[in-house]
Amino acid sequence: MRIGIDARELCGRATGVGRYLGGLLHAWAADGRARAHEFILYAPDGIALPLDARRFATRIVPGAAGTWWEQASLPRAAAADHVDVWFAPAYTAPLRIGVPLVAAIHDVSFAAHPEWFRLREGARRRWLVGRTAHKAAAVITISEFSRRELIDRLNVEAARIHVVPPGIGAEGWGLGASRSAIASPEPRAPSPYAVLYVGSIFNRRHVVELIRAFAPIARARTGARLDIVGDNRTYPRIDIAETIAREGIGDRVRWHEYLTDAELDGLYAQARAFAFLSEYEGLGLTPLEALAAGVPPVLLDTPVAREACGDAALYVAAIDLRAITHALEAALFDDDARAGVLAAAPATLAKYSWPRAARETLAVIENAARSARA
Repeated sequence: MRIGIDARELCGRATGVGRYLGGLLHAWAADGRARAHEFILYAPDGIALPLDARRFATRIVPGAAGTWWEQASLPRAAAADHVDVWFAPAYTAPLRIGVPLVAAIHDVSFAAHPEWFRLREGARRRWLVGRTAHKAAAVITISEFSRRELIDRLNVEAARIHVVPPGIGAEGWGLGASRSAIASPEPRAPSPYAVLYVGSIFNRRHVVELIRAFAPIARARTGARLDIVGDNRTYPRIDIAETIAREGIGDRVRWHEYLTDAELDGLYAQARAFAFLSEYEGLGLTPLEALAAGVPPVLLDTPVAREACGDAALYVAAIDLRAITHALEAALFDDDARAGVLAAAPATLAKYSWPRAARETLAVIENAARSARA
């Protein structure tokens, strides 16, 4: 079977969906069952993941990788290659693809909270993701929370939704070859007071409140530091650098827009606490990466955070600066609290495996193609 894949998220700096697709491809490359298929990766430029070109051919489809490229250019390229099925890993797909479609929709924040998006962008997402979901032979999502959201907010039939939790980490994939950093001085020695945040910066993730809650710790503890890793995608726009300066802790906070996997691994190794105060996620992978590195996460108490991490996290009931500060202090200094979180980590992490995610995703794709032939 010939499987066409929208691989544009692997171009340049692979984050979020790019790392998700990279994990599946890396596992398929090692899976004997996947050898029965040919994978064709469509992208506007070269991709950042080294793969066997005989099994994972790359088709360069020129153009800017936006909606027009997806809707006009990809169907022609896929038709020329006679693909049997199409896998869309990033929410949307060519609506005229002409073959069975499997779409991965990780969350529906654009429908749940339209106020977080510019008017035109939110409308585009709601229309195109909704059309993709209803055209798809099957929809894959990453949590039971997102499954319920797809049913409630996009009216997707429950029988077409498959929950496939992803794996964790990107070791050895070759992703993240470039780096751009802001306010990133020479690396500092490991500290017992190091806090880490990783993820694109959205308003819903309350990075400003994290900085403000960290400030009392920075003032009280010599050597305390906070590393923030992620590009600023806030709307309405928030000035992260101004927030750091206003708190007077510029020498204690480093903001990196992007890091390679090796550099990010170094920060996980140095961190003693992880913070991710998001009020809406499809799952939330970076707290799980922190757990895998032996770092207790501090999370906002939401249904999806509980589903993802269970007892392997410290929770904040609401966005309250004093409560966040206390939770960070517990993750940094309370040995009993830290031990409880880390003791629960193995059972939590066992739910997330790239080989299993790849097998289950491939089974959904195979079934979609088989049903269409029948």
